[in-house]
Amino acid sequence: MGYVPNPPRVVGEMLEFMGLHGRDDLFTDIPAGLRLIRDLNLEAPRSEQELRQDIGQLAARNTTVDDRPCFLGAGAYDHYIPAVVEQLLLRSEFYTAYTPYQPELSQGILQAIFEYQTMICNLTAMDVANASMYDGGSALAEACSLACDATRRSRVLVTDTVNPRYLDVARTYAGGGKMEIVAIPGSEGIANADAIASLVDSRTAAVVIQHPNFYGSLETGLPVIAKAIHDQKGLLIMSVDPISLGLLKPPGAWGADIVAGEGQALGNPLSFGGPYLGFFAASEKLMRKMPGRLVGQTVDLDGQRAFVLTLQAREQHIRREKAISNICSNEALCALAAAIYLSVVGREGLKEIAARCHQLACYARNELQKRGLRPKYQQPFFREFAVAIRDPGAANRALLEAGIIGGYELDGALLLAFTEKRNRAEIDRLVSVLGGIGNE
Repeated sequence: MGYVPNPPRVVGEMLEFMGLHGRDDLFTDIPAGLRLIRDLNLEAPRSEQELRQDIGQLAARNTTVDDRPCFLGAGAYDHYIPAVVEQLLLRSEFYTAYTPYQPELSQGILQAIFEYQTMICNLTAMDVANASMYDGGSALAEACSLACDATRRSRVLVTDTVNPRYLDVARTYAGGGKMEIVAIPGSEGIANADAIASLVDSRTAAVVIQHPNFYGSLETGLPVIAKAIHDQKGLLIMSVDPISLGLLKPPGAWGADIVAGEGQALGNPLSFGGPYLGFFAASEKLMRKMPGRLVGQTVDLDGQRAFVLTLQAREQHIRREKAISNICSNEALCALAAAIYLSVVGREGLKEIAARCHQLACYARNELQKRGLRPKYQQPFFREFAVAIRDPGAANRALLEAGIIGGYELDGALLLAFTEKRNRAEIDRLVSVLGGIGNE
């Protein structure tokens, strides 16, 4: 896609329509100290060799998970990615593929997406999955939007044990007036099920809960919450960690109507924050209201298996005021990475990875307790928990000096994540540093 600059007349008309006096008014929401108000003053052109050397020196200033063991999670996780994932992604048929505007001519990418959808359905125990979304936050926000459309209600109850970034995205979506996001305070690191149940009424479109939640804890009040919202004919939305589903009961078995989550852990690197992969699944009755793209299986004129984009009257194909969502594409390459990853590790492999994560987290908790450091919340967890630390910032600085990427800083705690890439020796180093700091 090319860039076509607007002539001054058109720029003036656009600014006048928005009630602005000049282009600089477009950036008033950016703090003045962060705005560039001078020319870039670029240096003289350089050769390819010189440029590669300069870029390499800049990149070397980054601290990456390839250099140091990482215990940072909070929504993005350092899992091992088998070499076959990247090699298959580099195939030109996949690597260069964009949105299939003539989908029936793109049987290969459609089949890959269909297989991804099938795996997400198997993983979540739901009826139908879409061809992926942008990330976990947008997937959850779209789930809230769908719930409001399906129930013709606007109130969505969200426990504050949900990832705060996801909650921010949902609130941004709510700015359009379509829905009202009501955050319900948790208790001791988990959702307050009784408080949520007491607030559910005939105006409630959905209840949103994350399991395991942002603090790594398993939500023990799911049956109470599911019954309360279903008794009022509302929907249960669950945000889940796909790796945890190697061990935990799938959301479909809890009675979830919509499932959303971040699929980065499925064969996608951390990549300094993206691109990531939002997965989205729902019950069959909600299929026609699902956002994004759906790939279906059919047969061609010769009776051979074929794939199509189905139920296409969704986004760019129709008038925008009739659209289900403004998401008009999908994270196809990231979704393909997830499909390859799940194919490679298999059902038993995913179970072993999940078990290894949990075992290492339990080992870390036990070793930290021996040094007088205890979890902030006494709740069952999967692979992540918050350890009480008086000054988590100082703890992270000490860890970094010791060659360790620490955890996510909370109020009076450090949220630590453990993946199958970690080992006991690395955890012992972590414990040694944190034990030396204690809560002094």
